[in-house]
Amino acid sequence: MISVVVVTCNRLHLLEQCVERVVKRLSDETDQIVIWNNASTDGTREYLDGLRIPRLEVVHHPENIGTNAFARAFRMCRGSYLIELDDDVIDAPEHWDRSLRDAFDRVPKMGFLAAACIDDGKSVAAEILYRRDAHLYKQQTVNGVSLLAGPTGGWCTMTSREVYDAAGGFTENPKFTFWHEDGEYVRRVMDAGYRCALLADVKVFHASGEAYSKDTAVSQEKARYYRWREWRRYRRHRVKLLLDAIPPIRALNRRFGWYRIVPEHGQRPNVEKHL
Repeated sequence: MISVVVVTCNRLHLLEQCVERVVKRLSDETDQIVIWNNASTDGTREYLDGLRIPRLEVVHHPENIGTNAFARAFRMCRGSYLIELDDDVIDAPEHWDRSLRDAFDRVPKMGFLAAACIDDGKSVAAEILYRRDAHLYKQQTVNGVSLLAGPTGGWCTMTSREVYDAAGGFTENPKFTFWHEDGEYVRRVMDAGYRCALLADVKVFHASGEAYSKDTAVSQEKARYYRWREWRRYRRHRVKLLLDAIPPIRALNRRFGWYRIVPEHGQRPNVEKHL
């Protein structure tokens, strides 16, 4: 069976749509829905307590632990298949979970399979998938399943219990409440020999970005994480340049491909910039 996890914080206007047009369209193959409420103060607690969904389990956490909540929520899950669902996914086709599960089982060594996103022209997800990073995706057909192989995030994504255990599951970051917990998991899934991709034939509405949500606290935490990440990239870039200035190391790197120098990482980040 399938377990679904949703983490939310002060985004009731999106969560309501997620429940009505995504969660309530789950098939009977999903027997557990965990919604983790990260100390919301906007009426989320009252809304969740008023829901009458037999499969639903609600956690009201006393503090906002951000995306670290996924690691804790998935420890509650009993399913053989696990779905990470963002609260800003506000529309999906009927029985989308079954479609993900069927495709997951048909593709050999599948580890992390996401629904594709519709192009609404405003969301961050659509901008990344259809414009900014479109060149990073490659269309593939495997056993009749149409895939987009490329960067795979956790907005509406299935993994299996077998893969989850093999890759070590989701983890927590002691430095940040918001961070790319899905990206870290994807890295370990791929290291374990599994593939990650988007399911081209199943599209959801991922209402991500400021066009749909302007929560100040969440935005500031995201900005702090992205500034830290850019500084880390910049420092790594400087170390690579220093190593590359040593002829023997440069020659060995050209032979073995130890590191790659990315030009755009050479610009010193603006620490005042809020993304």
